[in-house]
Amino acid sequence: MPIILPPITRRQFVKRSLALGGTAFATSRAVAATGSLGAELDQNRVALLADTHISADPELVYPGTKWPGSPVGEDEHESVNMATCLAEAAKSVIALNPRPAHLIVNGDCALSNGKEAEYKEFLRLVEPIRAAGITVHVTIGNHDNRENLWKLLPFLKHEQMGVQAGAIELPHANLILLDSGRKGVLGDEQLNWLAQQLDERVDKPALVFGHFNPYPNRGVRPIKGMPDGASLLELLTQRTHARAYFYGHTHEWQYDRREHLHLINQPAVSYYFGKGHAHGWVDMKLTEMSADLELHCINPKHQQHGDRRQVSLIDKKK
Repeated sequence: MPIILPPITRRQFVKRSLALGGTAFATSRAVAATGSLGAELDQNRVALLADTHISADPELVYPGTKWPGSPVGEDEHESVNMATCLAEAAKSVIALNPRPAHLIVNGDCALSNGKEAEYKEFLRLVEPIRAAGITVHVTIGNHDNRENLWKLLPFLKHEQMGVQAGAIELPHANLILLDSGRKGVLGDEQLNWLAQQLDERVDKPALVFGHFNPYPNRGVRPIKGMPDGASLLELLTQRTHARAYFYGHTHEWQYDRREHLHLINQPAVSYYFGKGHAHGWVDMKLTEMSADLELHCINPKHQQHGDRRQVSLIDKKK
């Protein structure tokens, strides 16, 4: 099953924040205060995040535009504070009314290679979301380490450890979360599991989530596709009720389509590759007919803030 961080009470949240003390408590309190205590939870609304890349140091600022081969000049890099970006995303999610009942972080929670200290900071930053009643789901990316994250989740049972894949059954659609690991490989066992999950749930459309891009990225930074991406796409296009595949990893907001299958490339929350590129999260609202997506940029003045996409949940041929 995927890693699930259930909601916590506000008393638990305040107690943990006080234990951290100082700036940590002040930041957590400010985020928690943005939402109304009476806000309802909408089972047909899901907040979609990816590539938070949280450091153990909440003050760390890193040039998201700096990577080998970057076209951005040395004096033109745009620096971001990863912790602040996730805190801002949390604030805007909590402020929604109704709030999404679920939030998915689609891989690469950590900045480096999934150190325990990075996950401690990540878990601290998502606690206000959990205190707002929202269930947080986490997929595994190439910067993540399952074992180190498991150590910090005392409620996780031993039998729940392993490949982090599972399904979230919502009123209008089933969300299936995959574990593409550190090298972007699903493997035959997980692909067979996915086929079985889809074939057992033909009564509703399915939206599939995995961290890696299934084919080479066509954006600013060349990133080759996952080794078994072609097999994944073939499996999904053979089933018309599989309506979309959502992925991160490339840190860009992009859209593509293969027959009935929509391919949604989620932007990074905290770490973008191209100068001036959008970074933020996606608000997904589900109806019987569609999944309506709206981009929320960390900078609300960004030209792509409010950008919308629609994923059809029905086979129009029928």
